[in-house]
Order: sequence, then structure tokens, then C-alpha cells
Amino acid sequence: MEQEIILVDEKDRPVGCCSKERAHREGLLHRAFSVFIIDKNGRMLIQKRAKEKYHSGGLWANGCCSHPRKGEALGTAVERRLFEELGIKVPKGAYGKKDCRIPCEWFSFIYRHEFSPQLFEYELDHVFLMRYDESLHGPLRPDPREIQELWWLEMKKLSFLLKTRPGAFACWFEVAAPRVLSMIGNGRPLGYGKRREGRREGRRTYAGV
Repeated sequence: MEQEIILVDEKDRPVGCCSKERAHREGLLHRAFSVFIIDKNGRMLIQKRAKEKYHSGGLWANGCCSHPRKGEALGTAVERRLFEELGIKVPKGAYGKKDCRIPCEWFSFIYRHEFSPQLFEYELDHVFLMRYDESLHGPLRPDPREIQELWWLEMKKLSFLLKTRPGAFACWFEVAAPRVLSMIGNGRPLGYGKRREGRREGRRTYAGV
């Protein structure tokens, strides 16, 4: 049985639940998240989505993205999908530390994209950033059912490709990535943002890289 996802209004207030298939078929606004992952050298991890995905297959996107399930806290969903898609383990004991290696939410946005008259993306997307550290998170183990290829990319090159090859990227990434790149370019520390600790949520300021 397919897991239900969370339908929301434009202020991210839950208004119901339904299957992912129905939300995408009927163009219903639902909660989602995108995790942008940076390494110690300042490169960004992007993934090429598996060709078998029912939309945006073969396109490049951020390191991890998905939806919280019915009854699932946003922070819990982020941790779950980081492990399922990439094998990244977010250590529970690191919470409360000023550590940019723990995902922090930077901003959220709403976008709508029509792939066909029967297939839409209409999401309120929460954007998270984190710094990947193999000694803490473990080696990357991409799920081949989700990911065709991984690429660590210098941010200047990514910015260039977004401008010159927009058709190579997923629609949500084309919206979120330029804003992330701009914020990093303006000196925002990776660890600054809203820490989503399971069902406990609080805004704190963290040190950067």
C-alpha cells in the first residue's frame, strides 16, 4: 500500500492526506523537502534521477528530495530519506551542537509545474543544507532505484550549467539552486537555519564551515 503524503495550504498548514500518485495526478499542493549537500571543498552533490522515475527521470537534481509521510515530522523524513537514498546516517547525538553537518532548513518556496494534463508537481518545498563528512555520515551508497549517478560539482560550474543547460535539471532544482548558490555566495554559514529535530522544532543560529 502506498504511503500517504501531507496536503497543505500556502502557509504549510495541513489540510489532509492522500497518495503521492493522486497528489501528482490532480495537482494538489503538498509538503516536500529538498536537501542540498556540500562537501568540505565547497562542492555541491547533485544526483541524476533514475530513468525509471515516473517524472523527471534522467534529470539532475539536488542530493536528496522527497515528501514527509502522513504523521511524520519534517526532520524525521529528512533523516529517513538521506539514509534510504544515499546511505547518509544523521547521528542523533549531534543535535544541539553548532554543527553544519546536521541538516538545517534555510527557506521554503512553492512551485507548480505541469508535465502533462495528468501529471503535475505542486509543492511547498522546504530547502535544507548540510555539509557531508564521511567520517560522521558514512560512505555514500546511492539507491539505484532512485539515483542513476552522483556528481560533486564546483558551485561556479553548477551556476554556469544552470544558465546554459536548464533542460538538464529538474524543475524544483532550477528554482531552488540559484537561491542557494546566491545565499552561499553572500557568505551565509551552512549551519545557520532552522533545526528540525524530529517533532521538536526550534530556530537557532549555528557556526558555519
